[in-house]
Amino acid sequence: MATAVDVEPDESEPNSAALAGKLASQVANRIEAEVMHRGWPIGESLGSEPDLRERFGVSRSVLREAVRLVEHHQVARMRRGPNGGLFVCAPDAGPATRAMVIYMEYIGTSAAELMEARLLLEPIAADLAAESITEHGIGSLRATLEAEVPHLDDTSVRSQDLLHPVLGSLSGNPVLHLFIDMLTRLTARYANTSRRLSRAETRAAKEHSHEEHQRIVDAITAGDRARAQTGLAEHLGSIADWIETHRVRRTHRVVGRAIEPELASAPKAKLAEVVAARIHDEITAQGWPVGSLLGSESYLLDRYDISRAVLREAVRLLEYHSVARMRRGPGGGLIVSEPDPQATIDTMALFLEYQQVTAEDLRIVRDAIELETVARVTQRHLDGDPNVALRLGHAVRWATEAPAGEPRKSDLFHAELADLAGSRVLSLLLSILTELFRRHAAGQDRQLPGDEAMHEVQHVHQRILDAVLAGDSGVARHRMRRHLDALTPWWHQ
Repeated sequence: MATAVDVEPDESEPNSAALAGKLASQVANRIEAEVMHRGWPIGESLGSEPDLRERFGVSRSVLREAVRLVEHHQVARMRRGPNGGLFVCAPDAGPATRAMVIYMEYIGTSAAELMEARLLLEPIAADLAAESITEHGIGSLRATLEAEVPHLDDTSVRSQDLLHPVLGSLSGNPVLHLFIDMLTRLTARYANTSRRLSRAETRAAKEHSHEEHQRIVDAITAGDRARAQTGLAEHLGSIADWIETHRVRRTHRVVGRAIEPELASAPKAKLAEVVAARIHDEITAQGWPVGSLLGSESYLLDRYDISRAVLREAVRLLEYHSVARMRRGPGGGLIVSEPDPQATIDTMALFLEYQQVTAEDLRIVRDAIELETVARVTQRHLDGDPNVALRLGHAVRWATEAPAGEPRKSDLFHAELADLAGSRVLSLLLSILTELFRRHAAGQDRQLPGDEAMHEVQHVHQRILDAVLAGDSGVARHRMRRHLDALTPWWHQ
C-alpha cells in the first residue's frame, strides 16, 4: 500500500510548484536515510521508478525532482532502460564544498575568520600526519611539492594551495580533510581577488610559500610532530598577513567561481549544475541583492541557451540552497533569496556519513572547536559582555523547560557558545558535526539521550557556565572536555 510522504500538490493551485519542491525534498531525505541505514551499498538498486513511486506515494514529477536532489548529492543515480532503477553511488566532496562556498559567500565571511579556523584545524592534521606517515604518504607530499615548481611564474595562487588538502588526507581524519579542503578553497578565492601583482612579486611570494611547504614536509617526513605543527602555524600566519596586505577593500564579499573549472568541463557534468553555478556567480558579483529579479523564465532560457527542462532543474538546485526562487505568474521570474545554512549542514553531514567517520574522528575535531569557543566566550565575559550570562543561562534552563520530546534541546548550549565566540565559520562547522552525530544515530536506529538524561546534561552545562562566569578558562575547558568525552560512547551504542 502506498504511503504518501505528504499531500500530493494540486497543480491547479498557484503555489503547487513550491509544494512539489517541498515534497520532493522530503522524499529525497527518505531515500538518503535508507542508503545510510543500509550501510551505503554502492552499486545496489533502491528500486525502479515505478517501485519508488509506489513506495512513497508520489507522482512521477515529484519523484523525479527528488531523484535530482539525490543525484546532486551523489548518493544515487537513476539508470534508464531495461534493468534500470535508482542505484547507490560513491560521492565525492564536490557538492559538500560547493554548498559551503555558497553559504559562506552569502554571509560575507572574512579572510580573518577563515584563517582563524585553519589555524585551529590544520596543525592538528599536521600532527596526525607526522605521527602516522608512511612511505606512500611521503611520496604524495614530495610529488605535491614538485608539482608547485612549474607554476612559480603563474599568476594564479591555486597551485600553491594543493599541499593543505593533502595534509588533511594524510591525517586519516575525514572530517579534518573535508573542512581543510573547503577552507583552503575559500581562502584561495580571497587571494585571487587581491590586487594585481607584478610577475616578480608573484614569483617571490610563491617561492617563499614553497620554501615553507618544504620545511613542513621535511618535519612530517621525519615524524617531528612539534616542528610540523609549528611550521604549519607559521605558514598560515604568513598567508593571513599576505591576504591582509594585498586584498581588495572595495567589497565585503568574495567574488569568484562557485564551481571548479574541472566540473564545467567534465564529461559527466550535468548541464543544470553548471547553469546553477553560473547564476550563483552572477548573484555573488552583484553583492547578493536579496529580493531582486534576475529575469523571467523566457529571458533565462535565451540568456543561457538551454531547454526549459535544464533551466527548471538548475532552479531547483538554486532553490534547494535558497540561492534564488522562481516566482510564477505575471511579473514573475527568478528572485534572489537569502541562503539557508541547513542545506550546507545537511550536504556536508551526508558526505561525512558516507566517509564512515568514527567516534575518534569526530571527537578530535569537535574537541578543538568546542574548547576554542569556551576560551573565547570566557574572555568575552571578562571583557564585560552581559550577553554571556544571559544567553548561556537561558540555554541551560531551556534544556528542561523545552516541550517534551524536543529533539535538539541539548544542543542549544553548545550552539550559543559557538555563536558567542564570534566566529561564523566555527559555528557552522560545529553545526555540521552536531547534524552528523544525529544522522549517524538515526541511521543506526539508536535513540539519543532522552529526557531523563537531560537533567544530568543540564547539570554539566551549568558547571561549565559557572567556570566561564568565574573567568576560569582552564576549568571551563576541562569540564567541557570531560563532557564531550562522556558523549562519545553514544556514537558506538
